[in-house]
Amino acid sequence: MPVQPLIGVTTYLCRARWGVAWDLPAALLPDAYPQYVRRGGGLVAMLPPDDPAAAGALVRRLDGLVLAGGEDLDPALYGERPHARTGTPVPERDRWELALLETALEQGVPVLGICRGMQLMNVHAGGTLCQHLPDEVGHEGHNPVVGAFREHAVTAVPGTRTASLLGATVNVATHHHQGVARLGEGLVASAFAEDGTVEAVELPGSAFAVGVQWHPEVGDEYGLVRGVVEAAGG
Repeated sequence: MPVQPLIGVTTYLCRARWGVAWDLPAALLPDAYPQYVRRGGGLVAMLPPDDPAAAGALVRRLDGLVLAGGEDLDPALYGERPHARTGTPVPERDRWELALLETALEQGVPVLGICRGMQLMNVHAGGTLCQHLPDEVGHEGHNPVVGAFREHAVTAVPGTRTASLLGATVNVATHHHQGVARLGEGLVASAFAEDGTVEAVELPGSAFAVGVQWHPEVGDEYGLVRGVVEAAGG
């Protein structure tokens, strides 16, 4: 049988409850993420926050990297004070995932950023975030119900990798209140919502580095994950 590429997926770091009485700090990942990677043809390794100095050694064992969604990034990473609606940051996760991303880009390991993961890619490249998107677009359409995904249309920019993987227009599952403000150096905005919100970014060139603001893991479209698995050797 062909060897399936090993795709690392970052995890949340939060307090969780399970069983009869357990209520403890936990590294966790919604099951939709590993299912998504498996359906794309990859094997999954969960990557809980660790010492950033270990990121290089870990990434060398991976064939691809998925930066999962989750908590708001620390605004200090892009030189801003927190907005009143910005969530409490998780510095351990921020540092770990920035180190993973940096090393993956250096080593040419394919990267897919999902929601927070796309925002991390933008901040890593020197970009900034809009900390509460309704302030900018004037509506709650990107996150209308807390804890529930909703759909809206996204249009890919012709000629981009994103367009080649998804097609021209696709309905996507959305749940975010932040977004790209200033685009990071070297990144290209490769998809937009109808209100002008940047919905995907990518690094031009042969290496696979794509970030999307939506949550493809909860839909039934697998072009993105198949793209990263194929780039990883699948």
